[in-house]
Amino acid sequence: MESLNDKSLERVVSQRALQMSSSFPCQICVLGFLCGVCLTSLFMAAFTSFGAASFGGISFSLFSAGISTLNSTSSMPIINDLVGDCKGLPKERERIMYSDKSTTSGTDEKVSLLYTAWSDLLSKSIDKEGQFSQKIRLSKSNVPEAPHLENCKLSGELSQRLDTRSPNGSFPPWTIWKGRLGDLPLSATSNEQLNYYRDQIISEGAYPPWITGSDVENYPLTRKVQRDLWLHQHPVNCNDPSVKFLVADWERLPGFGIGAQFAGMCGLLAIAITEKRVLVTNYYNRADHDGCEETSVECKKRAFELMHDKVAWEKGVITGKDNYTSRDIWSGRIPRAWGSPWSILQPTTEINGSLIVHHRKMDRRWWRAQAIRYLMRFQTEYTCNIMNIARHTAFGWEAAKMVLASSFEDLVKDVKENRNEIERFVWSNHKPWVPRPLLSMHVRMGDKACEMKVVGFEEYMHLAQKLRRSFPNLNTVWLSTEMQDVIDRSKSHHHWKFYYTNVTRQTGNMTMATYEASLGREMSTNYPLVNFLMATEADFFIGALGSTWCFLIDGMRNTGGKVMSGYLTVNKDRFW
Repeated sequence: MESLNDKSLERVVSQRALQMSSSFPCQICVLGFLCGVCLTSLFMAAFTSFGAASFGGISFSLFSAGISTLNSTSSMPIINDLVGDCKGLPKERERIMYSDKSTTSGTDEKVSLLYTAWSDLLSKSIDKEGQFSQKIRLSKSNVPEAPHLENCKLSGELSQRLDTRSPNGSFPPWTIWKGRLGDLPLSATSNEQLNYYRDQIISEGAYPPWITGSDVENYPLTRKVQRDLWLHQHPVNCNDPSVKFLVADWERLPGFGIGAQFAGMCGLLAIAITEKRVLVTNYYNRADHDGCEETSVECKKRAFELMHDKVAWEKGVITGKDNYTSRDIWSGRIPRAWGSPWSILQPTTEINGSLIVHHRKMDRRWWRAQAIRYLMRFQTEYTCNIMNIARHTAFGWEAAKMVLASSFEDLVKDVKENRNEIERFVWSNHKPWVPRPLLSMHVRMGDKACEMKVVGFEEYMHLAQKLRRSFPNLNTVWLSTEMQDVIDRSKSHHHWKFYYTNVTRQTGNMTMATYEASLGREMSTNYPLVNFLMATEADFFIGALGSTWCFLIDGMRNTGGKVMSGYLTVNKDRFW
């Protein structure tokens, strides 16, 4: 390590000397030049490195070592081995690539250092002394906060609080406040008043905190339906003899992709609501992990007990998937508990320049949107970690440049201080940063041709250009596709920035089941999940209505405050 530091020091000294030589007259003598080198060395020895004022003392070896590592496979830095010791992190790491045509040339050393520091924090490679292990001699407390990363542990704890009844059976702490503002310590009198008004608000119909936007920014009755679904799935007493259950495994057949899995569970939830049963899921044939449950822990425990009770099955206290036909699950009756809110859906989907005013199965479109929103109401710590890695690998370099562009000396001084109350409580609800405006595009081709008319990539880009005419600052695309040909074609569009997961893609007409099997269960679940959540958070979306995956993304967006963003589709095959 010492030899590497010495070489790095010599390299920096040489660079400084070169800069000094260019700033003096060309006639300067060799002796003066050498004196300049000596003075430069003394100066650097006194201040150690620029890191003494910024990163708290990073050795110069990091400039060369960090940059060569980050640029080993691409002109844009990517994370290769972010395997941490956190139980929630997956073992395989997908990498997100930045389109080669849109990367900037050159490497900013400071950006590289900050990016590497965030990478180490993300992979949790911190030793006992709070220093980065064998990579960067930098205290964790001296690293500027990453605007694109989320505190997954804290987020998971908050989500669990908001998804669990209090010990006395009352509502979770749903209030008019978001984030962690409810944790702000108050005086005994103020806290008592706050609790009184909070309980009053909740009892009168406070809406769940996972809904973004007002009623007019979502499908009709979204906030009320989400509240009612949570109440249905979280009875006060799961051991009450009147509580009935429907226990269902996720699909086990290899031909069912993650989109079909979601759609099938939406149908089972519809059956449970109609029959006044609590839906309990069991076997999950994907990337198994603990996380947000469809019901309470108490209800799951009670349902699993009843599964071994023959009398409970005979009396219908508990049912399973085998009690219903495929038609019941996939195209059965939609719950009518809220009337027919789909009848007042406004047209926000466009095909061939015209809005689709009416279509078949509008009730199913509305219901699946509500069901998928409920089932995915909170990100688990596992999912949060996956999304952190995705955002960091895709946007981390730009985030580092953005942070460093601010007053860096002041920033580092602030990092060493404790976060003040407005940062800890009021700003705690801000979502991680991504470049905006962001367009998500899902290009579905391959074996989908047997179900719908597939459309070439250029048709999607034609719609993207149409969006750009109304929103000229739009130039960033999150590209989701299973076809390598689409990735290759995206590189010819020089005026767009494309981000996409770097996984093996299909060539030819390989079936989706074969393709997913080639990736493995974990990877074939995690990378579509990243694409799915990116699409739901993006400002705009382009897809194909014939695709179940796009259908579900559209539902998540229309219950996530984005109904007025509209939806551009390249076809309307199988428009349900």
